[in-house]
Amino acid sequence: MSSQVQLPKEFYPLMEELQVVDFVLVELTLYLDTHPDDYAAIQQFNDASYHRRMLVPKVEQYIGPLQQYGNSYSGYPWNWNQAPWPWQI
Repeated sequence: MSSQVQLPKEFYPLMEELQVVDFVLVELTLYLDTHPDDYAAIQQFNDASYHRRMLVPKVEQYIGPLQQYGNSYSGYPWNWNQAPWPWQI
């Protein structure tokens, strides 16, 4: 049984922003799969990707790592099994 973790109010706007950026990246990926020469879309993708790289550490400071396989650092102790998971928020 897992107890609900109380997160600071500053976390929620960051998580919402991350979800928006992830949505943009997925949509641009789908678009670029069929429009690989759209320079403006590639620029938007790269800007969103950079924004995500800057945003992820801010989110992770509240809930721990978002990605495995070396894409995110782990706190001590190993915190991959700690709730809340991003989809539980």
